[in-house]
Amino acid sequence: MNNYWRFIENFMKKCDISVIILTFNEVLHIRRCLENITPWIEAVFIIDSYSTDETLEIASQYDNVYILQNKWENNHAKQFNWALVHAPIKTKWVLRLDADEYLLPELIIEINSKLDHLENEVTGIVFKRRHYFMNKWMKKGIYPVKLLRLFQFKKAICEQRLMDEHIQLIEGKCVEFENDFVDHNLNNLSWFCHKHVDYAIREAVELLDIEYGLSNSNGTCGIRISSQAFKKRKMKFKYVKQPLFWRAFYYFCYRYFFRGACLDGKVGFIWTFIQGWWYRTLVDAKIYEIKRACGNDVERMRTYISKHYNIYFKE
Repeated sequence: MNNYWRFIENFMKKCDISVIILTFNEVLHIRRCLENITPWIEAVFIIDSYSTDETLEIASQYDNVYILQNKWENNHAKQFNWALVHAPIKTKWVLRLDADEYLLPELIIEINSKLDHLENEVTGIVFKRRHYFMNKWMKKGIYPVKLLRLFQFKKAICEQRLMDEHIQLIEGKCVEFENDFVDHNLNNLSWFCHKHVDYAIREAVELLDIEYGLSNSNGTCGIRISSQAFKKRKMKFKYVKQPLFWRAFYYFCYRYFFRGACLDGKVGFIWTFIQGWWYRTLVDAKIYEIKRACGNDVERMRTYISKHYNIYFKE
């Protein structure tokens, strides 16, 4: 870390940026994340869901870190948008960052050198995300994932979605920077699988929403997100029309063979199998379960999902 900052300090200045991080029991990651950003940004706002570990004790050690707590309601977008309203943000720019993420030195330098020279109409900036799994960079399969993560305060919000929520510009346009930030979770494989079990029902409900219009909120028209995210959103509309279970196998083959995840060795296989085939099959199994119980009756689906999974739809 010392060599890292000796390198960075030669190039950086304080940037007019506030960072929002949502936390719950992030003791494995929070120090690494804060060490990465606190030296060169103005403020960090930790929005904590009442952690029971040492997350807040660690965060309180940094002078420019401010802690707010809000009850988690199983909705990332709602929690993030709560932060945009309640955190005392005074900077021009806001960066969304997860506790298990960090910026590479090249991206920090790029932000420092470019941020003050952007055109006035630029209100959002897209970064490339690379995934580390079992401490190995997954270079193939899905890299690079391009996400709008840095935006002007009050010029963007987080989409209200069950899954795959993105920062959405209210006004202006976005540009793309060249360098990467990293998603590098340090939890074990059991944690990774349990996380995807939790994700599966939300993904299943979202796909059913696209297919049956359960909430009338899954259209793509007018959404101002990154171009890659918009393209993936449109592909999801095609995916939902494909046969259950077969589409999960096809998705695995697409990532593993056609996108080259097979070149990432055994770790690449585990990553792609769990996230691509096993997870997608679990999502389809949830959809199959709901359809068996409800047929094509939309109201019965809404009632079933609300009763069994505590996911509710606005009228």
